[in-house]
Amino acid sequence: MNLSDRVERVPPSGIRKFFELAEEMDDVISLGVGEPDFSAPWAARDAAIQSLERGQTSYTANRGMRELREAISDHVAERYALEYDADDEILVTTGVSEGVDVAMRALVDPGDTVAVPQPSYISYAPGVIFADGDPLPVPTREADEFKLTYERLEASGAADADVLIACYPNNPTGAVMTESELEPVAEFAREHDLTVISDEIYADLTYGHDHTSIATLPGMRERTIVFNGFSKAYAMTGLRLGYALAPPEAIAAMNRIHQYSMLSAPTTAQHAAIEALESCDDEVEEMVQTYDRRRNLVLSRFEEMGMDCFEAKGAFYVFPEVPGGDAEAFAEELLQEQGVAVVPGDVFGSGGEGHLRVSYATGTADLKEAMDRIEAFL
Repeated sequence: MNLSDRVERVPPSGIRKFFELAEEMDDVISLGVGEPDFSAPWAARDAAIQSLERGQTSYTANRGMRELREAISDHVAERYALEYDADDEILVTTGVSEGVDVAMRALVDPGDTVAVPQPSYISYAPGVIFADGDPLPVPTREADEFKLTYERLEASGAADADVLIACYPNNPTGAVMTESELEPVAEFAREHDLTVISDEIYADLTYGHDHTSIATLPGMRERTIVFNGFSKAYAMTGLRLGYALAPPEAIAAMNRIHQYSMLSAPTTAQHAAIEALESCDDEVEEMVQTYDRRRNLVLSRFEEMGMDCFEAKGAFYVFPEVPGGDAEAFAEELLQEQGVAVVPGDVFGSGGEGHLRVSYATGTADLKEAMDRIEAFL
């Protein structure tokens, strides 16, 4: 059977390697998973159950239930100062991952270049390749707290790119960008006519300040597709629900692909999401406070161990530097000797070498035990 060149160009996920190793062992504590250890809020779960009991198991509109799109429109306007029309500027997707894939296929022609800041979520560069585009790495540096800068974009050749994709708060580093820090990036995008895909799935998970979307900056709304969803803040990963915010022509193009590939996002999940937006803010705030306490715990423990780790201010990851610099060897030996699973930073691209992604989306007792084991390993 002849496989496509696109598939052959994409390696297997580096994260899965460590999950598979961990699955073969006993007494493993995983700090590698990018998933909340909480369950979805009860009200959202009840709404899902009630929708099933009422027999609401049919397709919805391709773009998602109008009630949900209206709730999303109200939510992003109030929370992030993003104004989008529910009828033609919002698309409900099967998770943000499907949304980003659809956006790539809607925007990228064969041979187009997509600038991908790194380290970043592992699906971005493969998504560019699957869309027949060419990913252009834009390495960020710990010296800049892994934030994207005008200078790094310029030095990487991103002026010749067609699309820029970015994720802040960042997976895997926990880096965030303030409005003043986003302004030079927006300036670069305007100067070089870049379309921006902004993955803001961790927007609610910030510590000490509010999230700013690049789409709110002058001249950016018309050239930006914003993604958010329900997996992280609402702990609804398995319900697979995200949404895109963009100008009408972009939403129409994305929906054209979405309606042939997915038809519509899961119906039960959409009912849960409506309730989540309407009544679950308190539960989200409790989760965020818990993550913040865990973040402080992990940062303080790495400091005590003498491992350099800049202060992550978003998402639920920290990105410590590995003694000796060989992150993959460190992660493998840590797993074998102490039963702690972490992810080497180089699987997230250039700029991640010599670091580990450590997730604190796990119970506090397990988190403390894992940190004790890392200290023993050191």
